[in-house]
Amino acid sequence: MVEQPSQASVLPAPGSPVARRRRAWREFKDRAARYGVATGGMMVILAIVLIFFYLFYVVFPLFNNAEIATHAEYNTHSQNVTHVTLNEYNDIGLMLTMQGQARFFNANNGEVIVEADLPLPADSHISSFAKGASSTGVFAYGFADGRALIFKKDYKISFPNDKRKITPLIEFPAGKELVRVDPQGKALQLLSVQSSEQQTMLAGVTADNRLVLNSLVREQDFMDEDVFTIEQTSAEIVLAENLQVTLLRIDIDQRELYLADVDGFIAYYNIEDPQSPRLIQRIKAVPTGVDITSMEFLTGGISILVGRSDGQIDQWFPVRDQDNNYRLHNVRSFHDQAAAIVAIAPEHARKGFLALDEKGQIGIYHTTAHRTLLVEPLVEGGSAIIAVSPRANGLLSLTADGQAKLTLIDNEHPEVSWHSLWQEVWYESRDQPGYVWQSSSASDDFEPKFSMQPLTLGTIKAAFYAMLVAVPLAIMGAIYTAYFMSPTMRRVVKPTIEIMEALPTVVLGFLAGLWLAPLVEANLPGIFTILIMLPIMTILTAWAWTKLPSAWRKRIPDGWEAAVLVPIVIAVGMFSMMASPTLELWLFGGDMPRWLNEAGIDFDQRNSMVVGLAMGFAVIPTIFSITEDAIFGVPKHLTIGSLALGATPWQTLTRVVLLTASPGIFSAVMIGLGRAVGETMIVLMATGNTPIMDFNIFEGFRALSANIAVEMPEAAVASTHYRILFLTALVLFGATFILNTIAEIVRQRLRNKYSSL
Repeated sequence: MVEQPSQASVLPAPGSPVARRRRAWREFKDRAARYGVATGGMMVILAIVLIFFYLFYVVFPLFNNAEIATHAEYNTHSQNVTHVTLNEYNDIGLMLTMQGQARFFNANNGEVIVEADLPLPADSHISSFAKGASSTGVFAYGFADGRALIFKKDYKISFPNDKRKITPLIEFPAGKELVRVDPQGKALQLLSVQSSEQQTMLAGVTADNRLVLNSLVREQDFMDEDVFTIEQTSAEIVLAENLQVTLLRIDIDQRELYLADVDGFIAYYNIEDPQSPRLIQRIKAVPTGVDITSMEFLTGGISILVGRSDGQIDQWFPVRDQDNNYRLHNVRSFHDQAAAIVAIAPEHARKGFLALDEKGQIGIYHTTAHRTLLVEPLVEGGSAIIAVSPRANGLLSLTADGQAKLTLIDNEHPEVSWHSLWQEVWYESRDQPGYVWQSSSASDDFEPKFSMQPLTLGTIKAAFYAMLVAVPLAIMGAIYTAYFMSPTMRRVVKPTIEIMEALPTVVLGFLAGLWLAPLVEANLPGIFTILIMLPIMTILTAWAWTKLPSAWRKRIPDGWEAAVLVPIVIAVGMFSMMASPTLELWLFGGDMPRWLNEAGIDFDQRNSMVVGLAMGFAVIPTIFSITEDAIFGVPKHLTIGSLALGATPWQTLTRVVLLTASPGIFSAVMIGLGRAVGETMIVLMATGNTPIMDFNIFEGFRALSANIAVEMPEAAVASTHYRILFLTALVLFGATFILNTIAEIVRQRLRNKYSSL
């Protein structure tokens, strides 16, 4: 009996309505799949492009130059003004004249708000004026009888009817009584002042060329804070008879005193003990024929800015020499102005400053970034004084004839430049230039340190040690699994290794930081013994296996030889860890980490070795799986044909299989490298997160990805720190993109080269 075909297995006749419907449905599914895959691919590309442009959008403002715009111009009708200030809201200014007038005025139109009443003596005239650090707002008038009046400005802010009201004030930190600066009563031709809550210091050069120094310590009454006494100590520094001092400055901490003379020398004194000042150094600061025309402290009081008659501005600060003595060093210079610098106005909270030359050009600079942000004309002629607001977004200039100009400044991110990001920078209080990442500090005078070199090196370091562990193990394991291992064992080994990829990296980082790192530190000789002995024992085991009688070797089926190595690996590991204390006692005095430190090799518990082991464990499944698939997918006819032509299995592997699978193997390595470069949690938890420039395997590091994870939550939105973190993300994104592009080019070339096999 002939079996009749079922109705479902009967194909419709070509051209029938059923066939046309099926064909139409199949074509619809094909088009839907094609367009769906294409759309998905385009969406992925679009998402990557949008990510790039968003990162670029956030980062781009970092490299904008400064811009200025005139906000108001007016005539103050004031003469002989020696100093001017501007408050943080750019709406109230203060003018101080050599007649002792202190006048607060509206910075937008020049209208006088209040004229302060200073207790000026009637029997003496003003001979000098001094200003302290901008953050303190202290000033002093020096008189012809050797006395001085110390006062400071302040602003009281209130909000009546929910509207801000600013009330200018004049205070007297040493009282309204004049201070006797020179006991001999000579006129104070030059004066410098600095003041803090407890101490005020005055330095003056008298008419008979003596340098006098006075320290006023304020002792407040315990019961009444408005009652205080002043304890005064003084000293005199003998100056050379022919020395003509032109500029005199005390630092904000009242520890250093700088004198500039007409011959271009700077004298550097230590005045920590006001009763016994010491000359540290006297140095020629400008070439012969060039004069020092201005001198101001950079914010923080560590660096001194020296303006020259040739338009150059030099930054000097003390540096320890080999004998541990401080010596002034010219750290950097700015050459963008050609006329003599007549005024320097440091920013209040950043390491930037403004400089006015005698041609009326204003320059905006940042010292740490070694960046010139703007040089533009400001006033006609250079006979002017300038003041920058505490927020560095306003500039008030006043010419000798009373013409005032209020200028708004747009300069959000001056501390960023190619130099500060990628080159060595000589930071204040450091002995030499270096690469430093330190984004925050407890001090308001903090010098930003945004070098990305340590972070980049840390990323490379993490990837290098991870790949050093993962690549040999993963590729060799994949070769054996795909080519030599029995199918039964392969069905167990391959899924087991692949499932390792599902382990969360935060768990691996947690285990690496809290378990592996202490274990490695306590058994360091044993770890190195494992790394040395395991390859040796593997080779010896393989050699011994070949010497066994063939009857013994046949008891283990082909492809199961790897099982013989399992007890060997376990035995080597156990023996090495058990022998670790003995080896450490014999070779390293019982403490290998201490021995390394004494040998000049720094050792941290959470170091690159721990990260390499943990990240290698995380990367191995990725490289293994792709490599194993590439090798296993080599057409069998190539292998069989090679063996049939007389090649050994090893020759077939090295000359046929690996060459054919090389594009896949290369892809596996590059994908593993991409994961190692972008890994965050393991690096974050298993290393000390110290941004250092050292490739030492026993020290930690900080990677770009970990730095973003650590610091992004504390970065103010749109701040320089915030944008630089986005810049690190952009660098990581760009590096990964370039790396993958190169990898794809190489992979395609390998594929084209060996596709004909």
